[in-house]
Amino acid sequence: MKTVYALGFLGFSALSARGQAALYAQCGGEGWTGATTCVSGAVCSVENDYYSQCIPAAAAASTTTTAAATPTSTCGVTPPASAGKLTYAGVNIAGFDFGMDTSGDDTASSAYPPLLEYYGADGIGQMTHFVNDDSYNIFRLPVSWQFLTNNVITGTLNQTNFVEYDTLVQACLATGASCIIDIHNYARWDGDIIGQGGPSNEVFASLWSSLATYYAADTKIVFGVMNEPHDLPNITLWAETVQAAVTAIREAGATTQLILLPGDNYTSAETFVSGGSAAALAMVTNPDGSITGLIMDVHKYLDSDNSGTNAECVTNNIDDAWEPLSQWLRCNGRQALNTETGGGDVASCETYMCEQIAYQAANSDVILGYVGWAAGNFATDYVLSETPTENGTTWTDQILVSACMAPSVNGLVV
Repeated sequence: MKTVYALGFLGFSALSARGQAALYAQCGGEGWTGATTCVSGAVCSVENDYYSQCIPAAAAASTTTTAAATPTSTCGVTPPASAGKLTYAGVNIAGFDFGMDTSGDDTASSAYPPLLEYYGADGIGQMTHFVNDDSYNIFRLPVSWQFLTNNVITGTLNQTNFVEYDTLVQACLATGASCIIDIHNYARWDGDIIGQGGPSNEVFASLWSSLATYYAADTKIVFGVMNEPHDLPNITLWAETVQAAVTAIREAGATTQLILLPGDNYTSAETFVSGGSAAALAMVTNPDGSITGLIMDVHKYLDSDNSGTNAECVTNNIDDAWEPLSQWLRCNGRQALNTETGGGDVASCETYMCEQIAYQAANSDVILGYVGWAAGNFATDYVLSETPTENGTTWTDQILVSACMAPSVNGLVV
């Protein structure tokens, strides 16, 4: 979490009206505060210390347990021997999201394109440097919904504004890297939650249909459904919103690209399972019923309040976040991508960030990689800046990038 200034759901409800967990919903695990009993015909089966799920009673057979029972399963604990190298490592190239706050309040005029031709930073030069000198292979390109539609709650792209954003996207693709289209609205438009009192799921889906239609032929485009939803009244309704976006993207012809599914609590990796996001989003599918290419979108900073606003790092996040998440992912046949992480250029962050990345690489069968926050139009003295300095034709990285995060340094990316 950080603040920047300058089609129908096919699954089951997470909870029934009686406060019981539905079939295949979460019903227990460390930190779980939801229902611990299941609807009639289902039983709560322990998968591991962090996740229990309602499954049909017949399937449970003699191993039926309750959430209160002592977990005995070792499901998902051990990564396969093939793990060890991450698929992706990259940087957020910020600017088109500037002015957006966590209420989803923004105007198109607040955007600050990280492009020299629009009087911003040299985002193209940064990405070229990151690929050629640091071996990064993915960039996340945050943009506000308001900028894309010029302040109109619609799915129709404003062509003048979209041309500017697409300039950055095409420059990203030209480096050979994968490029994440990231709608940076915190699940909101001017304070109102999409699908829960704010813009309708249909309007949001039409936005994604417009974008997916344009980028359908670009195999290195990744669709980031939404940046950091938070304080959602109903996670099941949010999963319906995500389902609408996924359906729209696939039906627009973008059938092979990755789609990132964001959960509640600012997409926190630590609470992704315990907060119910994992169970709800696990029900989101492609139109054909498969889950191919549907990746869980998570964030995790290393500072004291997980806000990404402090220079010092206090944790590597392994015990509280990455271990329980990795186990759930492995037990459920899913994968995740950490699309925001970072720290200050201080010794504590060098230590903890290196440890976090090493753990992620050791579990690369379920964690695809990390994307640091942030470069683009952020000044080099911003607390979490990954913006390199330029002197002629020479680019110099921030200390945390050069010490730990660059794949050319850590050797942990394929």
